[in-house]
Amino acid sequence: MRREVLTWSDVDALIDHLIPQLEGTFDAILLITRGGIVPGGILAEALDIRTVLAASVHFEASVEREMAMPVFHQFPRDDLLAGKRVLVVDDIWAGGRTIRAVRGRVAAAGGRPVVAVLHYKPGRSLFRDVGPDCYAALTDAWIIYPWEAPRDLLGIPHWPPDL
Repeated sequence: MRREVLTWSDVDALIDHLIPQLEGTFDAILLITRGGIVPGGILAEALDIRTVLAASVHFEASVEREMAMPVFHQFPRDDLLAGKRVLVVDDIWAGGRTIRAVRGRVAAAGGRPVVAVLHYKPGRSLFRDVGPDCYAALTDAWIIYPWEAPRDLLGIPHWPPDL
């Protein structure tokens, strides 16, 4: 599989492409851990969203992929979502299970979720009828974001340096 190692400049360009798609205002932003933390933080700052929430979701590996139920390790209380327009952010929509689970739970709490990702992989999505509301780029590559790449892969020496 082709892989792409992104730089911070690449991420800036993706964010710049995503922002114009995010019409209107948001009452809160919900970052899906771990991948959504960095792009969600950048978007919260750029869009002046002051209510920043986090969701941590896990799927049991021992269960068949399509049958696994989400386990929410962390999720905002319903009263923080009810009646609110919530920007749900993750780095990538590949299979889509995590984002669909979060979107569904926000809606069940009475919120109005809008899902945004940096990359969308429609060819890998388990859900052919639905995808993210907004995305910066389509891809079929293995994406390595600067916050997850081994530092030496980005040309940044390990700290402390070997002496």
